This record gives sequence, C-alpha cells and structure tokens, in this order.
Amino acid sequence: MNTLTQISLSILSTLMPEGFAPVGQSPVSVDGRDAVLVRAERETGRNAGLGGEHVSTVEADGQLLGYVRMTSAMAQPAELPSEETARSVAMSFLETHAPDLRQHHRVHWVAPHEETVTMDGETHTLTGMKVKMRATTTDRLWFWVIVGPGDEVMVFERDIYWITMPGRRRTEQWLHDSWLAERSEVPELVRGDTY
Repeated sequence: MNTLTQISLSILSTLMPEGFAPVGQSPVSVDGRDAVLVRAERETGRNAGLGGEHVSTVEADGQLLGYVRMTSAMAQPAELPSEETARSVAMSFLETHAPDLRQHHRVHWVAPHEETVTMDGETHTLTGMKVKMRATTTDRLWFWVIVGPGDEVMVFERDIYWITMPGRRRTEQWLHDSWLAERSEVPELVRGDTY
C-alpha cells in the first residue's frame, strides 16, 4: 500500500460511521491535481454499489478535498439543524479538516440541500443545511459543508471552480454517484448494480 493510499484511508477512518468499511480506492484527477478517491460501504454489503449508501473521501497531498456521508442516518424525515447550528458545526469541521479555509472565508448563504440514495431498492432523500462559502484568498474558490440530521456532516467539498455562465461547477464530482453514473469511465471501486 503506497503512502498516498495510507493517508487517504487514515483520513476516511476518522470520518467513518460504525458498520462501514473501505471497499476500494482509485487514483483520480481533480482540476488536474492527482488525488485519491476512497469509498466505504456497509460491512454487510447491504445497499452497496453506485447509488447506494457510502462514505467517501477525495484527498490530495494529505489534504481532504471532499467527504460525503450518504447513509440511512441522513435520510428524511429527520429534524434538520438550525442555520446557527449548521454554521457552528461547519466551522468546527473546518477547524479540524481545513483550518486554512476556516481562517479565510466568507459565508454566502445557509439553506437546505437535498441528495438522494437508493436503499433496499427505493430512492430516499437526504437533506442537510448547506453552508456555502467562498475563500477570501486570491483564488476565491468555493467550498461548502452540508450538515445533516444529528448535526453530522453529510458533505464537505473544497476548491470548487465555478463557471458563472452557464452556472455550474467545473471541478469533477467524484463523490457524487449521480455524476459518476453519467461517465463512461468510472473507477472500479464504485461500480455496482444499485443504479
């Protein structure tokens, strides 16, 4: 196991809920930067594969670029955190996993955000409070933390290049199964028959 993979698995292990275990890792490119995608799924194999429950990270050079927690614990109906709580949880997460962003940012808005996951053959909505921020450094890249039920971080993504017209991100979306499903080449670790 190479050093980059060891670092990636170490980062994932600090963020992984009980009952999940890594199922694979793959080299990926994020805006031309070499990175590693690591995916964990339920140890039982339940709801596995593309579209199913997973906890994944993207890491480059020891830096966490992204994290998702698409699990039943995030599914609705559930009570969402308040805007104030979402901001507080987001700042704590940044302090631990991206202190450079914690020091240099501006919050643009806080609002509900939905994702979906397939569990036991049915599509479920996962909703969290998205704290969308922009770096105040010269690169002015976007980043966000989505705080879900139980004040748990559901999504973190950083260093996002945004294309104003037509209003979409340029940065790859390795953590999002819906984006992966549209690609002709998907890393082997996320292939599955859930979608």
